[in-house]
Order: sequence, then C-alpha cells, then structure tokens
Amino acid sequence: MADAVTDAASKLQLGEAPADNVPKLMLDEETGEMVSKGELKKRLAKRAKKATKEKSKESKSTPSALDAQAAATAKKPKDKPEDMPMDPEAMFKQGFLNDVYLERPVKPVLTRFPPEPNGFLHIGHSKAIAVNFGFARYHGGKCYLRYDDTNPEAEEEVYFTAIADMVRWLGFEPYKITYSSDNFGKLYEMAEKLISLGKAYVCHCDDDEIKRQRGGEKGSSPRYRCADADQSVEENMRKFRDMRDGKYKPREAFLRMKQDITDGNPQMWDLAAYRVLDKPHHRTGAEWKIYPTYDFTQQQHSCLCDSFENITHSLCTTEFYLSRVSYEWLNKELGVYEPMQREYGRLSLSGAVLSKRKLRELVEKKFVRGWDDPRLYTLIAVRRRGVPPGAILEFVNELGVTTTNSIIQISRFEQTVRRYLERTVPRLMLVLDPVPVVIEDADDLDGTELTVPFSPKAQSAMGDHKIKFTKTVYIDRSDFREVDSKDYFRLAPSKTVGLLQAPFPIKATSFTKDQATGKVTEIRAIFDREIKKPKTYIQWVAAEGSGSRKCEVRIYNSLFLSENPASAEGGYLNDINPDSEVVYPDAMIESGFDEVKRRAPWPEAAGEGKGSSSGPETVRFQAMRVAYFALDSDSTDDKIILNRIVSLKEDKEKS
Repeated sequence: MADAVTDAASKLQLGEAPADNVPKLMLDEETGEMVSKGELKKRLAKRAKKATKEKSKESKSTPSALDAQAAATAKKPKDKPEDMPMDPEAMFKQGFLNDVYLERPVKPVLTRFPPEPNGFLHIGHSKAIAVNFGFARYHGGKCYLRYDDTNPEAEEEVYFTAIADMVRWLGFEPYKITYSSDNFGKLYEMAEKLISLGKAYVCHCDDDEIKRQRGGEKGSSPRYRCADADQSVEENMRKFRDMRDGKYKPREAFLRMKQDITDGNPQMWDLAAYRVLDKPHHRTGAEWKIYPTYDFTQQQHSCLCDSFENITHSLCTTEFYLSRVSYEWLNKELGVYEPMQREYGRLSLSGAVLSKRKLRELVEKKFVRGWDDPRLYTLIAVRRRGVPPGAILEFVNELGVTTTNSIIQISRFEQTVRRYLERTVPRLMLVLDPVPVVIEDADDLDGTELTVPFSPKAQSAMGDHKIKFTKTVYIDRSDFREVDSKDYFRLAPSKTVGLLQAPFPIKATSFTKDQATGKVTEIRAIFDREIKKPKTYIQWVAAEGSGSRKCEVRIYNSLFLSENPASAEGGYLNDINPDSEVVYPDAMIESGFDEVKRRAPWPEAAGEGKGSSSGPETVRFQAMRVAYFALDSDSTDDKIILNRIVSLKEDKEKS
C-alpha cells in the first residue's frame, strides 16, 4: 500500500494523474453527479425498471404488454443534441429569405438596419440584425446602420452608442453609419414636391376629428376626407412653409398625405407626414421646427431614405406588412428609385418583458439593477449575463425566418445557449457553499500538482492546467449528509465518494457542527485506497493558499413567475419572482480560473476576438456539476463576481 501511495505521489508531482484512478466520467442528469459509465448504466436500468413498475400499477394493460413496451424504451438510447451546429447560413439558403432574394436577384445587395435611438435593443432586435446584416453578407453585399433619429423628444446619445456596440458585438460591421436626420433637407424638398403634385395638404384637425374621418370607434361610421384637403396647392405650400418657419405652435397644423380614404387599408387613410415640434435636435440643433411624424418615419420616410441609399431589399417585420402599400405609393408618386420591401415574423420570448415602458418601470422602481441587469432581455443585459453572441446567432438560425411571429419559451433559448457553451468553454471546479474536508492521511500528497484538462471533449484545442491538491479541500455543503441512505451516493459518515481528478476516493469518518446554527463546520475523512472507481464523483476546491479564490456567485432565475407576466392579476409587477436572484457570497473557485481569465474570450467568435474590446463577460466556463458562468462587470481585482448564464440541464419545471 505504501508503494501505491508513493507511486501516486510521484505521478502527481510530474503533473500526471494516475490513469486507473481517473476513469472517464459521465453526468447523471437526474442527480447532477459525475459517475462512471458503468455506474450510470446501472442507474438508468434501475430507473427504467422502477418506472415500469409504477406504470404497471396505474395502467390496466396486461403486464406482458407493459414489459415489452418498457424493454423497448430501455433499449432506445436517449436523444442527444448534436455536437456540431447546423449550417450558420441555412436561413439564407432556403425558405423565406431565399425566396426574397429570388424575387429580386440583383448585385450588389444593399440592406439596412434602421433602429430608433430611443431605447436599448432587446433580444428581438438580434433577429433583425442577423437578418439584415446576414442577408447582405451572404449575398456579397453591404448593410447600413441607419439611426431613425426623427424624434428628438426621446433620443439620447447613450442609445446611439449602445446600438452600434450591439451590432458589432454580434459580429457585424456596418457599411456606413447614417442618420435619417442627414436627409432632413432632402425630405423637406420631397414634402414640397408632394404638395406641388396635389398629394399632400396642411391639416388643422384635432385627434377626435381625425378619428371620426377614419370611421370612428371600430369603424362604426363612414370614412370621409378632411375639408382642408380641398385647399389649393399654393395655400398648402404657404402653410407648410409657415410650419417650417415656426409660425404654428405644436398641434396647430400638420402635413398629411393625400392618399385614398376609401381604401380598405388604414395605411392609406391620409397619414400624417410632418408635425410642428419645438424641440432642438441632437444633431441639427434648433434648425428645424418641423419633423417627420412616426407614420412618416416608420413607413413613408423610411422608404425615401431607402431610396436615397439605393437599398435593394428593405427587410422589416410583419407589423409593416400593411405599410408596404403606402411605402410603394410614396415612391411611385415622387418618381424616385423603388426598393423592394418584404416582411418577416418578429421574435419574442414568453416569460420576458421587452416593452421600453415596462423595462423603464422595472429599472426606475429598483426591481432590477439597471438596463443591463442579467435577468432582463435587453441585449446589454444578455451580454452581461454572459450569453455569447455566437449562441444568439445560432438561436436565430435554428428558428429560421418565416412570415409568422415567433413567441419562443425562454427554456428553448437557453437550450441553444447551453449546447453552444458545452462545446466552446472550458471546465473548472466551483463550490457554491463550501465546507472544509480534512483528509487525515493526505500528508504525502499535500501540495502536489494535478494536471487537469480544460475539456475532456476538446483537450487538444483547449489544453490543460495545473491545480494543487491539499490536505484540506472544500466541497459543497449539498454533497454531504449527516445521515446516509441507500438512494444517496455522495459523502456521508462511513461512505466513500470520489473527488474529481484526485488520486483516491475519500471516506468520511466524522464531522463537527455549529451548535447555534446546526450547520456542519468541518468534515474529517481518510483516503479509501481499496476502491479505485467509486460510484460517484464530486467537485472540490483546494485550500486558499494553493491559488483557489473566494468569489460571489449570482444565480439568476426567471424574473417573472408566469409565462405571460402582462396577464398576471394586478399587472406584471405583481408577477415578479422573489427568487429571481440568489447570491452565494462565500463561494470558492479553483486556481485554473486565472488562466481562463487570461485566455479570454471564450469562445473567440462573432464580435468577441482577441483584438476587440471584449468585456469581463467573455470569461466563461462550465463549473462542473453546477452551471455555466461568466465574470460580471461588478468584479474588481480583489473580488470575483460570477453570473450564472444557464444551468447544466433544463429545469424540469420550465419544460
């Protein structure tokens, strides 16, 4: 036995773990334990047998039929997600986007992503970015980032910066960054041209009168055109210039397009084009007293900017489907170049809030830490949580692009993120709620080095690192029980459990407790040298002097209790999950974390590269048997703060 210890110690000092004592381990998804392949097979067979018995009791079917069915089920291997992702260009090669290109198969392709800079982008915008920038890139073209900055009341510089950052984070570089305000002069000229063609007029109606013109409540009365539409071209031109020169106050006059009030499409009911607004613009200052309206901005004005920039394919979401008629109407009336507008279904997540108003309320009432709180689904929040941009693009690609709006469960999004992280990030050992284990006969191995792979599945790519084995190690409190039971496989008095990558399993001999709290404060153990392959392995962290670090761990769960917070009794704020953030202030992480941090980003993909200004969230890893984590922006040189990105497996309650 002494020779065995000496041999193990010599191998450890050379950075080599004894092969016999480190079998290939597999995750038992039901218990979260790392076990040998043989042990996992036994457990699965036992569970299948138990399930068969329970089903036999509940069903009136004959035992023989049930046995045959259970046997067939037991033999069928559990489906595993593919290690390799699907073709990242699949959504452009087939389906809706391929059909769109075939409608107008021109080169070069020019697209645009035209957000309003009045808030932070959310997860739904990631689809719009992937569609517009990806479509252009796939066809060898270019995509503009155009800020639709025509509402100075709501725009702030922080939003402009954040939007550009998110586009680049997702791995796209705009061909040019432009602003709708760049075209204020041209747009004004086009408005005058529309007046001169008899296709626009200055209206003085209030909101109630306009509603009556459009059929009243629920279209209960006939539609009719405003009397101001009968004004002469000259009078309309004079009034419009008076609007421009500040002779009207806000809401006293606005320019409407003279479309077709009898058309069944509401987007042809003489929409507003310009309104008076006494508010300085962030780029043009006080030069303009009139600005394009929301309708003009989102539908008509956008088509003119598309025309000015020679956009070939104007790709937008289906809420603008009805607007396509007015989009094409305006281009035709003005005789300008006509882009092709097509609409795809937008992306939303159930159980999340994406509305700017609701997000602002959550922030202002301190339900969350800020706009980038990891529980939110703004892109800056998703980024801070640690979700890689490549995982988001993979998610969009997997869903595909159709004309149907998608409301996807958060668990489906997390499933893609989990698969992506599984193959792209290293593995470390982390203990959330540490309790010390003193291994009384480990003197010979105290301070020796173990060579540990960062990933058993990608060892050649990720390499390995060294950690020290110490006489005192820390395990998670949940991995020890004071009283053993047959269905428990981790550490308990007189019970043996393996320590991942350690030379021998350990057997608990005694423990001490804090009499005031009832908590275990220390466990005593010895090596169990007789058992080479224990049934279960648990993670551990060496004593602090060995390079291990204390850290704060934030476990994030769903911010809301239901799938539809808006329908909750009393409103969405009454649906807040009180356990949406669980903090472990005294967790411990192994010394390999320092190398993972030095080698970040994990992975080097999309907009995260060695040369980019990657943030702390690129320090990502799998904490074995715990979850996937990323370094939080609240971290300092002296304090490590980790955010849970996703769990190791899907929460059964969510599924």
